[in-house]
Amino acid sequence: MKWLDEFFERKSRKVAQSASRRSALIGIGKLLVGSAFVLPVLPFDRTAQAAGAAASKKAAGKLPTDQDCEYWRYCAQDGYLCNCCGGTASSCPPGTEASKVSWIGTCHNPEDGKDYLISYNDCCGKTACGRCFCNTNEREMPGYRMGLHNDINWCMANDSTMFHCTLATVVGLANSQS
Repeated sequence: MKWLDEFFERKSRKVAQSASRRSALIGIGKLLVGSAFVLPVLPFDRTAQAAGAAASKKAAGKLPTDQDCEYWRYCAQDGYLCNCCGGTASSCPPGTEASKVSWIGTCHNPEDGKDYLISYNDCCGKTACGRCFCNTNEREMPGYRMGLHNDINWCMANDSTMFHCTLATVVGLANSQS
């Protein structure tokens, strides 16, 4: 083990003679800044957490209601539920109006086993509701597929661009292709 101590001592002395404290701090700074940009981009698998939450609700015997993020209609939801803000799942609260543009999702209804096409419209005209925020993003597409992407202020086509809450309106039965 003495040879290992001597090896590290030689290497440490060589680094100390050839590098200054300033260059060491610069290297550490580059490492920290570089990792700050890389770490948030790394993918994280959260499917186990979602499955665990769904299993615990099933075990409790409580099915999600239309005021829970786990409700089947909210599979591509991103925003505050209008149910909690004075409206319903398919109508805006008083004082707001539905956005003229929307994003779409196909959600599976476990009760009847069918897939439905859901139109998500933001309700515009008031400040954000602040209650019942859901961000499920199931099968969300990247931002360059505008009609399938939900991280946009969809109130941009309305007179008032203030976002209040989000509707999840069933448009129809999804066409299954075999």
